[in-house]
Parts: sequence; C-alpha cells; structure tokens
Amino acid sequence: MLADRVLAQTPVAEGERRSRSGILIPATAQVSRRLLWAEVVAVGPHVRSIKVGDKVLFNPEDRFEVEVQGDEYVILRERDIHAVASERIDSGTGLYL
Repeated sequence: MLADRVLAQTPVAEGERRSRSGILIPATAQVSRRLLWAEVVAVGPHVRSIKVGDKVLFNPEDRFEVEVQGDEYVILRERDIHAVASERIDSGTGLYL
C-alpha cells in the first residue's frame, strides 16, 4: 500500500437478515447512508493510527473496490475512516467502541 491508504476486507454478506423489530430484510436490499465495518489487512507507510488486524468503520461511498487473487478488498484513505474498534480493556476507563 502507498501513502495513507488502507486495504481492508469486508465480511461476506450472509444473505437475509432481520431488523431489531423483526422485519425480514432481503439480501438484495440496499441500505442507504449506512456505515460498514471491515478488517484491515495492510496499511501504507504514512498511516498513523491504524494497524493490521484493526476493525474500521467507513462510509461505503468513500471506497475503491479491488480483487486480489480472487478475494475482494476495499481501499480507503485514512481520513475516510470514521472509527477503529478496539478490545475492551478492564483496567481502562471503560470507554470503548
């Protein structure tokens, strides 16, 4: 990866899902303005706050899709990532995402 780019892999969609109220949402339905989670597999040399293995939250409109050896990935800029998930640390403040 070059500059401030992040290569991430989104989980494979599992098809139909249910909303909290029990409504069945088909796999073909597009959810607008919904952020997605992905796992980081590579980072560029200028990325400062994200490491390989982190889970990041991003807007699907801010990505570039690429296929590498049959696997699909997304390329993001570090500035387009909204959040980084971390493990809960018991000795910390209790604030985590």
